[in-house]
Amino acid sequence: MTAAELSETVREATSVPALATEMPSGRTTGWWGMIMFVTTEATLFAVAFGSYFYVRFQSGPQWPPPPLEDPKLTKVLIMTALLLPSSLPVMWAERGIRKGQRWRLRAGLAITLVLGLSFLGMQAWEYSEDLKKHTFTTDAYSSLFYGITTFHGFHVTVGLLMVGWLLGASLRGSFGYRRHERVRLTAIYWHFVDVVWAVILICLYLSPRL
Repeated sequence: MTAAELSETVREATSVPALATEMPSGRTTGWWGMIMFVTTEATLFAVAFGSYFYVRFQSGPQWPPPPLEDPKLTKVLIMTALLLPSSLPVMWAERGIRKGQRWRLRAGLAITLVLGLSFLGMQAWEYSEDLKKHTFTTDAYSSLFYGITTFHGFHVTVGLLMVGWLLGASLRGSFGYRRHERVRLTAIYWHFVDVVWAVILICLYLSPRL
């Protein structure tokens, strides 16, 4: 093959129609996989919340059952102020890497990591005080309370592992405006974790006071 023929072959292979044929259309397999995973986890949480309210309405007018008091809100509101806004730096990081701005990706992921770890630290502090009053086996309310919040804490931990891995990879020079699918998938998962916490706040901490 002559140089002219080779040049013509490369030109045809890299032309707009040829590239459009090779590029995947629509959502990626990873995107659909994450959506299905989040949907499955959301269903599990929905079942847990349904069980919580079923037991509540079967337990009489006072909830939590005596001698337990209503959940304290001071630490929980601080935890909420740490976790819910953490979706913003993730979103900022994702939009930054779409433009090829790795510094935005690194900064956003680092902020999210700090906020998420602080949330888990506050949750551990809350547990250390709550366990002095009631444990997982004290009654049905305690089992549901610890079960749901621990399950969510596990999801936060998984999310932080994902964020930490992305941060480490970005520091090694990975990702760019054409290669950021894993960042988008992690962002979807982290937004899900935040939404679930908002529901937990309403159901487990605020509804007993209504």
